[in-house]
Amino acid sequence: MNHIAAMEEQLVSERIKQKLNQVNLAAQTHLSPVQDHVNFTLQQAYFKCAYECFDRRRSQQEISNCVENCSVPVVTAQQRVEGEMARFQERLSRALMVCQDKHDVAKQQKATNTLNNLESCVEEATQESIKTLPHLAETLKASLSINSSVSNN
Repeated sequence: MNHIAAMEEQLVSERIKQKLNQVNLAAQTHLSPVQDHVNFTLQQAYFKCAYECFDRRRSQQEISNCVENCSVPVVTAQQRVEGEMARFQERLSRALMVCQDKHDVAKQQKATNTLNNLESCVEEATQESIKTLPHLAETLKASLSINSSVSNN
């Protein structure tokens, strides 16, 4: 590989990293109300509930069961968010693998503009992923009963 081709490949690689950073930033932006709800509202409710479990009239087993029951909403919410994010990441990963496969085939066939085509494919895949984030956030908000118009403290 000549020096110019290596530089081009490095440049495209950097632009692809930027596109992936855009996806991460968009995900953080769209999902921050959901994370805030889980990390603060539900965690706060968990600790208040767990505090109430500690009563000298209860046995250690009763206290443990009570605290465990208090944790159910926050654990369930965390699992739901993690599951949705795992599916989101899996879809993006599959789309990027398709781009890489197309690039590899084009290189084997000595096609021209393989890097431009790769970058274009990645751009399309990342933009499609970003477009799904508002729906993903709204789905999570609905399933966690988060009111979009009210800020949770």
